Amino acid sequence: MIPYQDLDRSVAGKTVFITGAASGMGRATAHLFAREGAKVMATDMNADGVEAVAAEIREAGYKDVRAMALDVSDHDAIKAAVAATADAFGGLDILINNAGFARLTQPAEDQYEEIWHHSVNVMLTAHQRLIRAALPHLKKTETGGRIVNISSTEGLGATPGNGPYVAAKHGVIGLTRAMANDLGRDGITCNCICPGPIETNINASIPDEHKVIFAKRRVPLRRYGIPEEVAHITLSCCLPAASYLNGVAIPVDGGLTIKNA
Repeated sequence: MIPYQDLDRSVAGKTVFITGAASGMGRATAHLFAREGAKVMATDMNADGVEAVAAEIREAGYKDVRAMALDVSDHDAIKAAVAATADAFGGLDILINNAGFARLTQPAEDQYEEIWHHSVNVMLTAHQRLIRAALPHLKKTETGGRIVNISSTEGLGATPGNGPYVAAKHGVIGLTRAMANDLGRDGITCNCICPGPIETNINASIPDEHKVIFAKRRVPLRRYGIPEEVAHITLSCCLPAASYLNGVAIPVDGGLTIKNA
């Protein structure tokens, strides 16, 4: 009988690059990885916001965190940020593509084209650019590089008036599967998280009573999730022990996607 193999469940000492880290799920992810002993580069186009998050983490006693302003729609800035991270920390082991935004629009509206291009650029094109920029470093990781793309349950279905976001998030799942196929030979895994209704800035304008009604009607757990619940699943995908998890889209939605009525 083959002996039991004790697989590593720690990201301590690993370097993680996180986009959209100034708030919501990105902020929670930066906090969690730092608490687990990782070296964290937190990035966001909101320079003051991401610096504040890094300060929060350091004040909590976790010092291996840096912040960097990054507009993921800028290809040159992506390449520079990844290179700077590898230089600062001596490598790059984990990439979390989290940056995103949401703007509702209808196909007949004039701004649809503008929102479409911006959505695809920020939430899909930037993902592949970041992966490709990080690839030389991820290939050097002894226990296998890890990529986690943040999609959405909107990548598994569609809400009216949300076409550009829906298309981009469907694309993220396709990109994840493609990269999982292409990079697996290098020992790099690429997986995708599909959050459902989570308490973040994206839905902050929705009245609480409407959130309660929606959750009771659509979510078996009858509540919105919190960013930390998503962050923990992201972390799980990045463990050295998760070496055979590849190319999957994981809903973190309280059961929303399995409820028919």
